[in-house]
Amino acid sequence: MEKHKSGFVNIIGNPNVGKSTLLNALVGEKMSIITHKPQTTRHRILGILSDENFQIIFSDTPGMIDDPGYKMQKAMNDAAFSIFEDADLVVFVTEPQDKFTGDEKIFEKLKKAEVPKVLVINKVDLSDQETLKKLSIWWNEKITFDETVLISALNKMGTDHLLELLLGRLPEGPVYYPKDQISDKSVRFFLSEIIREKILLFYQQEIPYSTEVVITEFKESVKKDKPFVHVRAEIYVMRQSQKNIIIGKGGSSIKKLGIAARKDIESFLEKRIHLEMFVKVKEKWRDDDRLLKSFGYLQ
Repeated sequence: MEKHKSGFVNIIGNPNVGKSTLLNALVGEKMSIITHKPQTTRHRILGILSDENFQIIFSDTPGMIDDPGYKMQKAMNDAAFSIFEDADLVVFVTEPQDKFTGDEKIFEKLKKAEVPKVLVINKVDLSDQETLKKLSIWWNEKITFDETVLISALNKMGTDHLLELLLGRLPEGPVYYPKDQISDKSVRFFLSEIIREKILLFYQQEIPYSTEVVITEFKESVKKDKPFVHVRAEIYVMRQSQKNIIIGKGGSSIKKLGIAARKDIESFLEKRIHLEMFVKVKEKWRDDDRLLKSFGYLQ
């Protein structure tokens, strides 16, 4: 009988290098929201890939921030660097436009890591072979990686090879989660992330970074002999002016936001829903320990 393999494969890297896209490609589900804006991922998210003989628990983390400006960013940094505490394998993701000097904190952490380390150079479809070769040499001169893999996570180029490589290095281990479970996060978490993704896409400047979304009600019922869900969401902002922008003239902006979010939530739940959204002002919530704890940033 084939022995069961399992382990924690933790993904780390700078903002916007494609960590969330890679997680989604490896797991085969949309676990993390993706936009072109930095700091899209705020929480450490587990994506679980299981088969009869293995279970990989992937961990997507917020992008590393060299100089956190407020407590929420510090909590995000803590989540990013926490991956070294429980990893069986570390996947470090970079891309040709990624900027490093070699003096960043991550170099020290990677050098001290006593588990296998895989360098993943992403977005190779946007670069040339000479640049990629130089980049690979530069990184492997700085840190001793066990493997180097070139991929395009968006186009799923090289991701199958990466998965095979990770499986080959996975230790023997138990089943940590039920085989049909794909994440450690709740349905409410994913619904709040869907709404936050739309805010990142629809609003500009500081608005997306000043908002937090909380699902305050998730009520299942039957309507016209079909499953139906009532969802209530609260969107927190830091100033009244931001609330006005989220709502828009005559409610036009929040209506557009609600239509887009409802469509994706219905696709996610595979049920019809009624979505209510309310905007609340909480000044300096990003530095409020009590609120950060209630939003899941602090333990």
